[in-house]
Amino acid sequence: MAETLESQARALLTAKAVRARARQMLELGLAGGLTHFTIDLDRMDGVAEAVLAVTRKAYPTLDIPFHARWRHFVLGGIDRWSSLEEVEVASWPDHAARARAEFDLAIVSVLLDAGAGATWRYRDVKTRRDFGRSEGLALASLNMFVDGAFSGDPRSPFRVDADVIAQLSIDRLRSGFRVTDNNPLLGLEGRTDLLRRLGKQVAARPEIFGLHDTPRPGGLFDHIAAQASGGAIAAPAILSAVLNQLGPIWPSRLKLAGVPLGDCWRHPAIKADDGTAGLVPLHKLSQWLSYSLIEPLQRAGIKVTDIDGLTGLAEYRNGGLFVDHEVLRLRDAADAARAHAVDSLLVVEWRALTVALLDRLAERIRAKLGRTLETLPLASILEGGTWAAGRAIAFARRPDGSPPLKVISDGTVF
Repeated sequence: MAETLESQARALLTAKAVRARARQMLELGLAGGLTHFTIDLDRMDGVAEAVLAVTRKAYPTLDIPFHARWRHFVLGGIDRWSSLEEVEVASWPDHAARARAEFDLAIVSVLLDAGAGATWRYRDVKTRRDFGRSEGLALASLNMFVDGAFSGDPRSPFRVDADVIAQLSIDRLRSGFRVTDNNPLLGLEGRTDLLRRLGKQVAARPEIFGLHDTPRPGGLFDHIAAQASGGAIAAPAILSAVLNQLGPIWPSRLKLAGVPLGDCWRHPAIKADDGTAGLVPLHKLSQWLSYSLIEPLQRAGIKVTDIDGLTGLAEYRNGGLFVDHEVLRLRDAADAARAHAVDSLLVVEWRALTVALLDRLAERIRAKLGRTLETLPLASILEGGTWAAGRAIAFARRPDGSPPLKVISDGTVF
C-alpha cells in the first residue's frame, strides 16, 4: 500500500530523519553545492583536540554524564535540584511520582532555554553571583518551579499544572526572570506563548498527560513508561513521544498533511522521492528535552537504550564551534556581520551541517580515546565536550562570548 503524505510527514518527526537530511546537507557542502558555506574537514582534528582539552579539564577521569538540563542546575559547586529533591522526596509516594515532578521541571525549563542574549543576567542569592545564558535561565526556571509558580496547589509546589501555565502572564515570567529595561531577555513573549501553548495542549490530552494525575506535562512520563518493553525503552522513542505529543505547541511554521513539523525548515537542495523533498528537520529543543528525560526515566527504573539514536544539537554553541575553528567558512564574509532569520538558507545550512559534523567529530574523539559508541555516547561528547568548547572559543574570539553568526530568535528555536 502506498505511503500516505501524513505518514511521510510523521517520518520527519524522528531523529533518523534529522540525521539523514543533515548528512545529505554535508555531502552537498563537500561537493561545493551549498549557497553559503564551504567545508574544510582538514581542520576537524584541531576541533577534536579543543573538545578533548575542555573535556579533560571538566571531567579528568573521563566519566562524563549526558548533556542534559540537569547539568545546568549545578551552579557554584552546588547541585541545586539534588539538594531540593532530598527535602521533597518524602512527599513522593513512589518513583513514578518523583519522575513526574522531574519531567515537569525538565519540560518547562528546556522550553524556556532558547537563547537569552548576551546582556541578560540572573542574580543567584546563594552565591551572590550573576549567571547569564543557559545557566541563568536554568536557575531562574528552577527557582520559579520550586516557588510553585507553575503549580495550582500551594501545598505541592514541585509540579506544573496545565491550567496554570495555560494562563501564564508575561509579567509573571518577566518577574521570575528578573527582566527589566536594563536587563532585557530575548524572546520573552515567545517563551510565554510557548508555555501557554504547552498548558493548552496538555489540558486537551488527558489520555496522555493525565493517566495518574490531573493533566500536567510530567504525565508524559506515564505515557512513555507504558511503552517500555522488558523494562527498557529506546531513546528515539522518547523523542517520538515528545514530538508527537508536544508538537502542536510550536508556533505555526511548516505543516505537511496537517501535521505540524516543528523545528523543520525548507532548503531547495535537499532531495527526496516523496512529499518531504526540500524539508530539513532539526528538532533541537525537542532532542535537548529528550536527552534531559533520560535520567528521570533511569531513576524510575527504566533502562534507556540506543542513546546514540538521537543526534547532536543544532544550536549556536555546537554550530559556532565549527565556524570559529573554520571547518565551516562563509562564502560571503559580510554575512558574519548581518542578522539572519531562523528560516534563512544560511541558518538552515549552518544548523544541518552542525548535526552531521558532530557525528564525524564524535568518531574522531572516540578513536583518540580508544572508546566505543557504547562507552562514550554522543550525549557525553556533547556534554564533555562540544558545547563547552564552542563557548570557550566564542569567548576567546569575542569579549561577550556571542556566537560567530547572528540569528534573529523568537525564543523558541535556540
